[in-house]
Amino acid sequence: MSNIEKYRGNHQVAFLVEQYEKLSAEKKQVEEMAATDASVAELAREDITRIEQEQSALIEQMEHITKAEEEAERFPNEVVLEVRAGAGGEEAALFAEELAHMYLRYAEKMGWQSKTISESPSSLGGYKEASFEIKGQGVYEKLRFETGVHRVQRIPATEKQGRIHTSTASVAILPIRKKSAMVVSPDDLEIEFSRAGGAGGQNVNKVETAVRIVHKPTGIDVRSTAERSQQQNRERAMSILLSKLEALQEEEEAKKHADLRRGQIGTGDRSEKIRTYNFPQDRITDHRIKESWSNIEGIMSGMLDEILDALAEAAQEPQEA
Repeated sequence: MSNIEKYRGNHQVAFLVEQYEKLSAEKKQVEEMAATDASVAELAREDITRIEQEQSALIEQMEHITKAEEEAERFPNEVVLEVRAGAGGEEAALFAEELAHMYLRYAEKMGWQSKTISESPSSLGGYKEASFEIKGQGVYEKLRFETGVHRVQRIPATEKQGRIHTSTASVAILPIRKKSAMVVSPDDLEIEFSRAGGAGGQNVNKVETAVRIVHKPTGIDVRSTAERSQQQNRERAMSILLSKLEALQEEEEAKKHADLRRGQIGTGDRSEKIRTYNFPQDRITDHRIKESWSNIEGIMSGMLDEILDALAEAAQEPQEA
């Protein structure tokens, strides 16, 4: 029963550890009583059996809780979705915005909560870049394979000759974990404060609530403007920065051990081209699993289940060397 040691210090199971230790004290009393009085030996054995059964049940409960906790760390229920326009000018910015809306509509369909963290609009109304917080059961597990470059092929509304243009936008799904393994030195950070954007006349825009953090060694730049206070925006920006640094570290490790990545969908690198959206042919193709789907309008409106399920299934399949 020494298994109890690994649960000490875990506040999630502290009340169960306490119950376990009370049972241990009770068992000790019964054993001492049996040792000094042979007439109660039979009853003592029954008591000890009962106590040990109760302790085993408590250990099972602790195991279940800690496994669930580990799973929540592996697949957290909070992510930051980032979209960024790539090659293709204004058309790329419009596509970045459409991708963001596709994921936000899917989030709504799943009953997840979402809100804007920051956005940088283009002159035609698309996104140069934008980030959103999405919270809900299974959010990272569902969206974890969406990181990478998405490519669109279509005739832009501004195209006079009817030619098909190719544009790109990158997507990053950043898991926000409660416990980050990253340690960042304050000396490596450059922090700026500014007024949040939006409609004038609101108190939130009259003070410097918006926060920008730059991680000097990597050049990673994070902004948060959606929270009402500077402190909240700073905390949000810091959690995103830690997630980005973890993602960068994982990408570098993946590249080192690329030949050992069995059962992985792509590299998880945001520079990898993962999917093409061909509007004239009503076809979306995921290049990692070499599958295509029609009903592009439906998918862009948030009907992502078929694609996400196919990716999850492919990730489970053992891959041949």
